Amino acid sequence: MRVAMIGSGYVGLVSGACFADFGHEVCCVDVDPAKIAALQAGRMPIYEPGLAELVAKNVREGRLTFTTALAEPVACADAVFIAVGTPSRRGDGHADLSYVHQAARDIAAALRGYTVVVTKSTVPVGTGDEVERIIREARPDARFDVASNPEFLREGAAIADFKRPDRIVIGAESEPAVDVMTALYRPLYLNQAPLLVTSRRTAELTKYAANAFLATKITFINEIADLCERVGANVQDVARGIGLDNRIGSKFLHAGPGYGGSCFPKDTLALIKTAQDYAAPIRLVETVASVNEQRKRAMGRKVIAACGGSVRGKRIAILGLTFKPNTDDMRDAPSLSVIGALQDGGAEIRAYDPEGMEAAKALLSGVGYAGDPYACAEGADALVIVTEWDMFRALDLTRLKSLLKAPVIVDLRNVYRPDDMKQNGFQYHSIGRPDGLDWSNYQSIAAE
Repeated sequence: MRVAMIGSGYVGLVSGACFADFGHEVCCVDVDPAKIAALQAGRMPIYEPGLAELVAKNVREGRLTFTTALAEPVACADAVFIAVGTPSRRGDGHADLSYVHQAARDIAAALRGYTVVVTKSTVPVGTGDEVERIIREARPDARFDVASNPEFLREGAAIADFKRPDRIVIGAESEPAVDVMTALYRPLYLNQAPLLVTSRRTAELTKYAANAFLATKITFINEIADLCERVGANVQDVARGIGLDNRIGSKFLHAGPGYGGSCFPKDTLALIKTAQDYAAPIRLVETVASVNEQRKRAMGRKVIAACGGSVRGKRIAILGLTFKPNTDDMRDAPSLSVIGALQDGGAEIRAYDPEGMEAAKALLSGVGYAGDPYACAEGADALVIVTEWDMFRALDLTRLKSLLKAPVIVDLRNVYRPDDMKQNGFQYHSIGRPDGLDWSNYQSIAAE
C-alpha cells in the first residue's frame, strides 16, 4: 500500500519507517527543508535506538522516501497520516491544532481518488470532525474518510512498541476506512496484536485517557514515596506489594522526580482543558498535573537538604538531563526544574548526559558540561542522579568517591542500594527509602 506521512518528527518518522519495514511504500513529508535534507543524507533529527538503521535499510530498498513537496505523495496514497506537532497553546493550555488544520488544508488540495486521512497526532476529542469539515469545505468533490489512529510509542522503545504493540486503536466512521486501516496493519496479525475499532471520538479520547492514567500512577507512587520517607517504609517494597495485584500491575510504579517528556505534561493539560470545555471537569487529573509540577521543583530542595540546607557557592554534579533514558528529548524534563532550584539557591552546576546536552544548552544557562560521569563529579560537593541511563548503573564507586569534594549522592531514580552506598562511605539519599536525611532542613526550605 502507499502511505504519505505528513510530519517527519518523532511520531511521523518512526511510524513511517516501521510501515515501510512492513513492505508498504512510504513517503515522509515535512515543511522543514533542513530536516528533509538531513534525512535524505541519512542523518536522524532525533535520537531513538535502532531508528537510523531502520531508516537506512528501507531507503536502500526503495520503500521509504522524504520530501518537502506534499502534493504527489498525497495524490498517490491509500492513506495519508497527519503526524504533526500539537504543543500546548500559549496562554490557555489547550492543544495547539494549527499545524493539524494546515495539514488538512494542504491534503485537501492534493487528494486524488479515495483516500483515508488519518490523525496520528495526539488531538482532543472532535479534531477528526474538524479535519473532515476543513477537507469537505475545500474539496466537496473529494472521496475520502477521516480516521483516528493514536500512537502509543514510548521514546527509547518506539520501534519495538510499533512492531509489537499492546493494541492498535482505529477510530473510523465507515467500513471502507476500517478496511484500509486493517490492511495497513495486517503484517502485525502474526503478533496477534489486538485491533480495537471504535468511533473516531472514542479513539481520540482513548489516547488522552491512557496518558492521564499512567501519569496518575506515577504521581500516586511519588506521593507514597514521600510518605515512606516520613514513616520509615520502603517505597520499592510497597510498589512490589501493590503491583503484584493484577488489578493494579507493576508498571509505572517507580518513584522518582516526576514525569516529563513530550506527552504526559501537555496531554494531561489538554485533557483537563477539554473536560472543562464540556463541563465535565476531571479533578483527579487536575491534581496530578499540579502535584507533578510541584514535585520537580521539590527535588531541587531535596538536594539542598542533603547538602546541609544550603548550596550557595557549592558545585553540584548532575548525571542525566533528558526526561528519560535512550532519548535526547529535554521537553519538560525534571532536570530543568531541579537545576533551576539549585541555581536559585546559589549552586554552580556541572552536568553530563550521553545524548541530551546539545538540546539542554538551548534550555539552560550558566551550566557547565562534562565529557563523562567522572569529569562531571570531579570537585563537586554533591552528585545527583536525575536520569537512569544504563551507564550510570554501575559507576566505579571508589573512583567516584575520590573525585567528589564531599561524598554526597542524591539518587532521584533509586539506581543504587542504600546499604551498598553506605558501605562505600557515601552519604546517600534516595526516593522513598529510609536514608537518615535531616528533614528539618527540607521543611524549612520548603516553607520559604
